[in-house]
Amino acid sequence: MLFNSATFLLGLLPIALIGFFALGRTGRYKLAIVWLSLVSLVFYGWWNVAYVPLLLASIIVNYTIGTVLTRRKVKSLLIAGIALNVLVLGYYKYAGFFVVTVDSVLDLGLPVPTILLPLAISFFTFQQIAYLCDAYEDVATERSFANYCLFITFFPHLIAGPITHHKEMMPQFDDARIFKPQSRMLALGGTIFVVGLFKKVIIADTIALWANPVFTAAGKGDALQMLEAWGGALSYTLQIYFDFSGYSDMAIGLGMLFGIRLPFNFNSPLKARNIIDFWSRWHMTLTRFVTAYIYNPLSLSLTRRWLASGRPGLRRGKTSPAAFLVLLAAPTILAMVIIGWWHGAGWQFAAFGLVHGLFLTINHGWRMLKMHWRWRVDSDRPIHVVPSVLMTMGCVMVGLVFFRSPDLATALHLLRCMTGFNGLGLHSSELLDWDAVQLQLVLLAIVWFLPNVQEWLCHYETGLGEVRPAMWLNSKQRLVSRVFAWKPTPAFAALTGLIGFLAITRALSAAPTMFLYFQF
Repeated sequence: MLFNSATFLLGLLPIALIGFFALGRTGRYKLAIVWLSLVSLVFYGWWNVAYVPLLLASIIVNYTIGTVLTRRKVKSLLIAGIALNVLVLGYYKYAGFFVVTVDSVLDLGLPVPTILLPLAISFFTFQQIAYLCDAYEDVATERSFANYCLFITFFPHLIAGPITHHKEMMPQFDDARIFKPQSRMLALGGTIFVVGLFKKVIIADTIALWANPVFTAAGKGDALQMLEAWGGALSYTLQIYFDFSGYSDMAIGLGMLFGIRLPFNFNSPLKARNIIDFWSRWHMTLTRFVTAYIYNPLSLSLTRRWLASGRPGLRRGKTSPAAFLVLLAAPTILAMVIIGWWHGAGWQFAAFGLVHGLFLTINHGWRMLKMHWRWRVDSDRPIHVVPSVLMTMGCVMVGLVFFRSPDLATALHLLRCMTGFNGLGLHSSELLDWDAVQLQLVLLAIVWFLPNVQEWLCHYETGLGEVRPAMWLNSKQRLVSRVFAWKPTPAFAALTGLIGFLAITRALSAAPTMFLYFQF
């Protein structure tokens, strides 16, 4: 089921709210939790009910393992639990890719298994791995199976995140205030939800009309000229930006309707001044997970081994090239390749991760050099900021070519076209016309110069976590706060109503399109 479908907007959402608050008013809090879990399972099973048992089995097994780990710190059980989750994810998501790869190398004529990817398996697998690790470290202790079930299945974040932590959600499930309607939470949640819906159905689905034909043409091997290729890459960058931003807003807004705050997952990443800053703003909870459970343990292990070996080159204020490559570059690139492959089974996703791993390594190396030379690491001067933002966005667009392409060959062909091998001008108005250019310019202005939803509602607590403004906007925060900030006034109610009317009308009048992150 999709957030932008009539079935959800007019059916499941109002039914879920009415049932949840009706049970909450009677004081049957545990039944309200169970009700919301059942509604979430219906939401999940609407896509394919055959995979509901898989989701439930995963919940039961991980809850059982986590319960044991909170009582007995058996490291082998933790490893077995993580391995089981990874094996299930690997079978459903990567088995076909593995067979095709082996067969292409050895030419064995192996039959390719037909395995339908269960919706959201990447998300609920990572969330439960985090729970097992936290249970082992005494960070998470859960005695209520109903609460744990809702922790995993809560439909606002089930399909495409954010990836939540046990310690973030469980105190909220035990808070009696969430079981009664809260006018402020309903107003804020409704506002955030309709803004996200507007981004999806009005903006993302519209710009997709120019992104899709370019990648289709590249897949056919058409000789695209440079501006066409870059225009398609920019259109897709804006499409996935507003699609994922819209989903993230809708998830937080839906959570607030039920009195529950979810962690922020998207914070104007195209305002980033470098790739390090970009990954702290794009899919923030995925970056948090990979940093905490993959990068940090790997980096710490490598550092300990390096120090134990007595190798030189790791001193305060000075790091040798060898130490930099082993202790920073290697875990960074590996973590990013894992992120790439987490998104999909294909060499193009591995290339996406590898490219970003190299970008991050270069970024970290450059920052270390500037600190060594006693240069200022970041500058707020426009002459420095503007090129940094544009260069970062260019790197992001190159990475997204791999992300969007159906295979590695298509991505490489499109990148070749982007370098101008087939000419610089336009030879087909169907792929990039003046309307597309105008829309791209308008959307870039929105991305760069308008506050995001969190900044717009800066006077109120919405999601969990801290949202940092772009450094180059710091001087304008007072103006943003005075002029643009949302307030519970008739004027803002009218504005929110207009946004909601346009978004809901569009959603109900057109066939709903899937969010891009639903495929992962």
